[in-house]
Amino acid sequence: MTANKDNSMTGNSGGEVTWHSDPKTPDFVPPRGAVDAHCHVFGPADEFPFAPERKYTPGDAGKDMLFALRDHLGLSRNVIVQASCHGKDNSAMIDALRASGGLARGVAVVAHDITDDELDMMHAAGVRGVRFNFVKRLVDATPREVFMRTATRVQRLGWHIVVYFEAPDLADLTPFLKELPGIVAVDHMGRPDVSQPVDGPDFARFVTLMEELPTLWTKVSCPERLTVAGPPYDDVVLFQRYLVERFSDRVLWGTDWPHPNMKSHRPDDGLLVDTIARIAPTPALQQALLIDNPMRLYWPDA
Repeated sequence: MTANKDNSMTGNSGGEVTWHSDPKTPDFVPPRGAVDAHCHVFGPADEFPFAPERKYTPGDAGKDMLFALRDHLGLSRNVIVQASCHGKDNSAMIDALRASGGLARGVAVVAHDITDDELDMMHAAGVRGVRFNFVKRLVDATPREVFMRTATRVQRLGWHIVVYFEAPDLADLTPFLKELPGIVAVDHMGRPDVSQPVDGPDFARFVTLMEELPTLWTKVSCPERLTVAGPPYDDVVLFQRYLVERFSDRVLWGTDWPHPNMKSHRPDDGLLVDTIARIAPTPALQQALLIDNPMRLYWPDA
């Protein structure tokens, strides 16, 4: 990797490096079997090219780097979510699943005309969900009826739906979320505005939806992306802990490595692991967040 004039870093693909090159060894020791339930792989681009329609170009961050980070952080398993820079070509993610020895599961982004045979192949490789991205700065819009048809089709496989949106879009998306079949997992707590009170009306809308929909889960991830104050992310921990304590059986945690399209700083994944002790302050909550919940969703037969 080489530094350019503004002191950012570029990787072997010529893309931007958004991850910390030397993360600390966490002070918090995760319980054995802990799952990083939201992470990605980028390329390598010479083997798995990035999508022409991508909105950002990352550096190479492939499966070997991900698995090495998993071990360094004291984690045991990964859930690899298809990154938007790869579009609907899930080859890099599926390659990582096949190389994981059963220690990784996947969440795919699929085309509306994907065949049942292709879905079956993904399931055999370890895919257990599909992701619908509503963040306009990252992807082009997809009609909701297309997403609904896909959601219905994957129910035969027992897959769940992952949705990514920003807090201002929640009210508009709520009817759609209520209609989706099966389990629906919301990325990054629906990206709340953490400058507002945790008990304020904005976050209350998301909490109310969690209360109304017993099939709605959420990932208490990405403090580095949501923070206003910066590390150690005290402003986001308040929101994460609130959800973990209130919905302990429907929360997941992940690093979001290699932190797609991050601009503010390169997060230290060891520091992110250390936040777990603050968002899940008891062994029982840590067991639910890191092991019981992701195992139930991604490895139900383990």
